[in-house]
Amino acid sequence: MTPELTALTLAALLQAVQFLLYAIPANLELGPGYTMSARDREPSRQLSPKTARLGRALTNHFEGLILFTIAVVTVTLSDGSTQFTAACAFIYLGARVLYIPAYYFGLRPGRSLIWAVGFAATLLMLLAALV
Repeated sequence: MTPELTALTLAALLQAVQFLLYAIPANLELGPGYTMSARDREPSRQLSPKTARLGRALTNHFEGLILFTIAVVTVTLSDGSTQFTAACAFIYLGARVLYIPAYYFGLRPGRSLIWAVGFAATLLMLLAALV
């Protein structure tokens, strides 16, 4: 397995951890009546600010993971794995790990800077695959 594929696998496992970090407090706060329903209506109460942040961080990772997956697949299928692309992959992963507490604690502008590092690492992987 290439280092990029390893980072992608770990990023997917991080997504699962993020889901649990969000789902457990969300279920406790909203109650099983709402969380097990079809959710055709808004919940009767709002999530706490920190739980809502965990939900937004989870959604953000889904969005970032799409582009990162494209980068990893492109590098892997083009046989373009290098130390540079491997470093970029693990920088992305590290940024995603750091993004969770940064978002949870409302760190500004740290959260945005961490996001930008992960995004830049992904773009650099794509550019490296073209060169």
